[in-house]
Amino acid sequence: MPTPLPHGIHKRSLLRNDVYESIRDAIIDGTFAAGERLRDPELEAWLGVSRTPIREALLRLERAGLIVSQPGRATMVASLDPAATKDARQVVAAMHELATRLAVPVLTEEHLANMVTANAKFSAALETDDVDAALAADDQFHAEMVAACANAMIPLVLDQSMPVLRRMEYQRFSSDQARHSVTAHAQIIKLASLGDTEAASLATRDNWLSLDTQIQN
Repeated sequence: MPTPLPHGIHKRSLLRNDVYESIRDAIIDGTFAAGERLRDPELEAWLGVSRTPIREALLRLERAGLIVSQPGRATMVASLDPAATKDARQVVAAMHELATRLAVPVLTEEHLANMVTANAKFSAALETDDVDAALAADDQFHAEMVAACANAMIPLVLDQSMPVLRRMEYQRFSSDQARHSVTAHAQIIKLASLGDTEAASLATRDNWLSLDTQIQN
């Protein structure tokens, strides 16, 4: 579809990461469709920034598997690749399982309360078919474990692996399949509050691996 309006939605002082996130999110939610060509001048007009941060963002998106570049020819949105998505799902599941193993012994009441709040927001967003809000609440839920685990490498790996998986998450959260995650989140909270590190870690892993159903479909 055409580049979104309004143009110039970002100021010149926009951080490079914000440019990356804007283009990434437009790919994830389907604003930029698979196979669509991304043109620098149109992206500049849309984002209101110069070509340099856009080119840097496109390089990151290529490494993340969301775009493909043909030197001297075109930059296009990558097609959904089931194999790449499955690989990303396995890595993300492993990272969140590790984060939970490290986090559960040091979780505070505040962490648990934040997870309960995030899951309530997640459930409410699904009820109103607000996919963006559901994704944000899901991120908030899992971010508590990642923050508590205090392993600086985990968010770096997740940042690299999540974009390609997020396209599939967007589809899942648009369907009834996502309701399963509300129950899964509640179970993770319960196990974590009991201090059951092993069970909470496996429940977290299974929550992410359950995305495999959507990939197969």
